[in-house]
Amino acid sequence: MNFWWILYIFDWLLFLPVAITVLYILVFAITATFKTRTNVPKAKNQSRYIVLIPSHKSDTRILETVNSILGQTYAQRNFDVVVIANHQDELINMRLAQLPITLLTPNFLKSTKVKSLQYAILNLPQFKIYDAVILLDSGNIVAPEFLEQINDAFESAGTKAIQTHRMSRNLDTPVARMDSIFEEINNTIFRRGHLAVGLSASLNSSGSVFDFLWFKRNIMKIRSTVGEDKELEALLLRESIYIDYFEDIHVYDEKTRKVHDFNNQRGRWTYIQLHNLLNNFHSLPFAFMNSQYDFVDKIIQWMLIPRCIMMGIIAIMSIVLPFIYFTLALKWWLIASIALFAFAMATPDYLVGKNWDKDFLRAPLITIGALYNIFRAGKDETGTRLDAFTHLVQKMKFKKSNQ
Repeated sequence: MNFWWILYIFDWLLFLPVAITVLYILVFAITATFKTRTNVPKAKNQSRYIVLIPSHKSDTRILETVNSILGQTYAQRNFDVVVIANHQDELINMRLAQLPITLLTPNFLKSTKVKSLQYAILNLPQFKIYDAVILLDSGNIVAPEFLEQINDAFESAGTKAIQTHRMSRNLDTPVARMDSIFEEINNTIFRRGHLAVGLSASLNSSGSVFDFLWFKRNIMKIRSTVGEDKELEALLLRESIYIDYFEDIHVYDEKTRKVHDFNNQRGRWTYIQLHNLLNNFHSLPFAFMNSQYDFVDKIIQWMLIPRCIMMGIIAIMSIVLPFIYFTLALKWWLIASIALFAFAMATPDYLVGKNWDKDFLRAPLITIGALYNIFRAGKDETGTRLDAFTHLVQKMKFKKSNQ
């Protein structure tokens, strides 16, 4: 087999999964343009909520988050705020302790978000009864009517899980703007686009709401150190529980400002995607036979190439192939145009500013760095790095040896 045959096979082996991923994105970018929801009716009752905010080595942003949730128009007797502060500055903890919240201070050797959530549930007083739990991250900001909107939405949805619309707090650097664009593209494709055709929305890492008893029972089943939101999502879909999405309920999140942090984040998300694919792929035939189409769709999502990795591959092949074999590059230019069209369609108008075109053109170059991170786990909350590929292979061998 000569060089040209090897190049031809390699080219198509890369192109086919990229093309399938682009087609998936395009379809849901189009469906997202459909009208999905009318006004949410006012709730008849005020439910009781517990707001859980894990905080690891956070700065004063945690105070902003707590103050925004305490300043709600919702009756204060009907919600409690719990901050799980791990390895946090004592001065910050002292200021938090003066607020009308519950402050928990575990001292995990290796801190993860799921450990903090489990710790909070285990340390809740038994006499406390709630209808739902709301998850926020340190640095999130919400409007004064946030809980009122949540109460209306949760009653209207009639399901055990809903996701709110997470938006950017800052657009002050090119990377932050690009991160914000990618966040909104995900909102469009994996939430609004799915909702339009009757499929479950994807959960986010914050701004999600769960039935309290369901969450209390299932959070203890999570054993992974990262990606607790995706594991909760898998548990919901296994039980055929629909995940609703409310675009008009906003949670403002601070975006990363540095390229290094951006690529670390994408590397971590790639690891989470691979982890969940390996854990759930065997359920695909069973889910399909039992008409669990939300779960089937979620497994298919995990099989797709991550968007940043996809953009990096398209950029490299579009630039390199013309110098090797010009005609092979034509289909890459076509798929690049389709991908950019889908992403542009999925980007909301408020992010299309004077720097939008420059940020979009810069995106493929920045995300080429994510190709390196596919073989590395993201940076967990302790700063420890693991080789994701090696970890997953070892996990597969361990499962096989136990069968």
